Amino acid sequence: MADIIDLVYADHDWFRRQFFLLDDAKSEAELAAIWDALGDRLDVHAEAEEAVFYPALLKHGGSEDRGNPEGDPEDETEDAITDHNAIRDAIRRSRQHKPGTEEWFDAVFEARKQNGEHLDEEEREAMPDLIKSASLELRHELALKWLRFYADRETTVNVDNRDKDADDYIAKHS
Repeated sequence: MADIIDLVYADHDWFRRQFFLLDDAKSEAELAAIWDALGDRLDVHAEAEEAVFYPALLKHGGSEDRGNPEGDPEDETEDAITDHNAIRDAIRRSRQHKPGTEEWFDAVFEARKQNGEHLDEEEREAMPDLIKSASLELRHELALKWLRFYADRETTVNVDNRDKDADDYIAKHS
């Protein structure tokens, strides 16, 4: 069974890894390539959480009686939306500057900082609340909604999806 918790966490892990790749980037082109994909996915992830994860948390969450004194779904959701807005603001700011400039790095660092704090808080509070309060069946249903949400937002711009002749391909790349 798919699980919304696994899918959200997989995104979180991907974000952390991409920020590490930025640390190792050697050129403006490398910075742009990593950041363009990362910034876009941060935007989609926030929208996905707001469409799938947090509505479910508001309806089914709340585990203050189950060992999490901070388990208030409304507070967690408010924190998440505020965090998402701060991340979005930093991403928009970064897009106003050339990759590698001081202003660009400042904006990317702010996005990284805000995102890191958000992920930590979400993994410490919101995700455990949903684990404790939602059935596996509901988490599976949410996972499928999450996957559909992402599938609806995938892009094939600049992707050559035409059929290729295998012989020509081999000859060209051998």
